[in-house]
Amino acid sequence: MRVPNRHVAFPLLPIATAFIVAACGPSQPPGFQGFPPSEVTTFAVEAKAVPATYEYVGQTAGSKEVEVRARVTGILEQKLFQEGAPVKAGQVLFVIDPKPLAAQAAALEADVVRAQAQKAQSDREVARLKPLAEKRAVGQKEADDAMSNAELAAASVKAAQAKLDEVKLSLGYTRVVAPIAGLSSRAPKSEGSLVTANDTLLTTISQSSPIWIPFAISENEQLALNRAVGEGRLTLPKDNAYDVTVKLADGTTIPRRGRINFADTRINPSTGTFEMRAEIPNADGVLKPGQFVRVTLAGAVRNNALTVPQTAVLDGAQGKFVYVADRDKDGKDIASARPVTLGDWVTIGGTNLWVVETGLKAGDKVIVDGLSKLHPGAPIKLATGGQPSGTPPAAVGGGAPAAPAGAPAKDAAKPAAAPKS
Repeated sequence: MRVPNRHVAFPLLPIATAFIVAACGPSQPPGFQGFPPSEVTTFAVEAKAVPATYEYVGQTAGSKEVEVRARVTGILEQKLFQEGAPVKAGQVLFVIDPKPLAAQAAALEADVVRAQAQKAQSDREVARLKPLAEKRAVGQKEADDAMSNAELAAASVKAAQAKLDEVKLSLGYTRVVAPIAGLSSRAPKSEGSLVTANDTLLTTISQSSPIWIPFAISENEQLALNRAVGEGRLTLPKDNAYDVTVKLADGTTIPRRGRINFADTRINPSTGTFEMRAEIPNADGVLKPGQFVRVTLAGAVRNNALTVPQTAVLDGAQGKFVYVADRDKDGKDIASARPVTLGDWVTIGGTNLWVVETGLKAGDKVIVDGLSKLHPGAPIKLATGGQPSGTPPAAVGGGAPAAPAGAPAKDAAKPAAAPKS
């Protein structure tokens, strides 16, 4: 006998009733979902002085750059140095064929001897006629002519000697010497080439110890620094007495400190920047002229700055934010998302910190641990035991920045949920 369809529905009634009762029950608080509050560690935000560092791209240059040029015209006869090698001041680098100038010098020496002989003859004539003129044995005009001839002969000697000295000077220029000690560059002209006086470039010498590193600061950045100094938020070293370090292209830091030896007061109208120049010892020759390096300036101090550990900063759809321990209307601890504007990234006591420009205030408790389970409004339980490990001291510490200002927090934990706008 077939059972009617209406009898099948009776066993399902208890299940349907259970769903209706559950639906009419009290709703769970948002974010709770039956799990206990997440235990988190917080960091108390304090206003304190922190070091401020600035990093710029520069290109090395010799503290002295000399272009060695030919000072006489002639055939390049010898090259007496290794291109690219260090040279000493006064070292002979090139020899220009001296024979044409040596021949000119010999001819002018003969001219000098001839002029001296003529002068001697004129002096003897004056000596003979002067006493006769005093006795009126000869006319006074004859004696005066003899005196004039002697003076002209003396001038001829000086003119001939001057020409000889000029040629001898040029003859000395046929041996081209290094005016300074430093690193030589390429020699564009080879032996046998014709070189022209004061025109042909023979090589370049750069004095690389100490070495200079010019770099540029934008006008906007300089104005921002001046504004921060005027408002008391920033203190810069007096007379640009920064502690300068140099980082190579591969990230290696030169283990020596430098200084600022020049700061221009004029803005370059074509680039909108003004130039500063660092000087650093380079006795070992690690830095070569023309290298691109990063120059870090330390010594400035941010006054009353707010900082948070780098790991506390998260990325969301609206930008960077942090979770702050807050209280809801019932007095329970919850995680509240705070959008923040970040400044420099600094290192104090081995801890990476972000300088927070806006979004936090002194006394806020920023969550630094247990972030992966949080979302805005999630209930939390504050861990006991004080500050988290690695909490930086309140005093200003040393250390170079882990990244330039505005660099992303690459090691920050990913947010479980973006802050609400």
